[in-house]
Amino acid sequence: MNGAQTLAPGLADGVHDSQQAFRAVLDALARPGQVRRFGPALPDVALGGAMARLLLSLSDDETPVWWQRADAGLQQWLRFHTGAVLAERPEVASFAVFTDIHQGFALSDFAAGTAAAPEFSSTLLIELPGLADGPALEWRGPGIRDVQRVGLQGLPDDFWAQWQANHAAFPQGVDIVFTCGEDALGLPRTTRVRRLEGV
Repeated sequence: MNGAQTLAPGLADGVHDSQQAFRAVLDALARPGQVRRFGPALPDVALGGAMARLLLSLSDDETPVWWQRADAGLQQWLRFHTGAVLAERPEVASFAVFTDIHQGFALSDFAAGTAAAPEFSSTLLIELPGLADGPALEWRGPGIRDVQRVGLQGLPDDFWAQWQANHAAFPQGVDIVFTCGEDALGLPRTTRVRRLEGV
């Protein structure tokens, strides 16, 4: 990544855009499975618009970020705009960035918090090829009226078995925000997921 990309611009209106993204992600996690729009890609930033805006809005100098793919340019870009430091190991990350979830993935690698302090857990930001038209799922739990139908694309075969174990550990566990381009949806640890076979 060249120097122009390393110091690519952040949000056009730092305060307003950050507040807007923060409200959107809170809403996404409060209403699991419902897609929320975050905005277009940022100039010269090799991340989808939702992923980039989430990172700029959520991270700061007290939230280490772990990157699935070591990209010094993106790491420097985020640190320049937010002060976020690099998490050397998954278990110390406040946020984790995945752009290819098939390259080594285990929810159990990340901080799940403790029974006394479940908030000290990792939030995973996972870019997918699509947030709809994938294998049929039914989500239930807080923030969902009856059932939410979801069809995420591109998840590993064992992902939902891992999620079942994560959900069973409540109040401990990680939370996830899935992104695709401008959009994102939330999957908090409180959500139960059932796969619908043959649908």
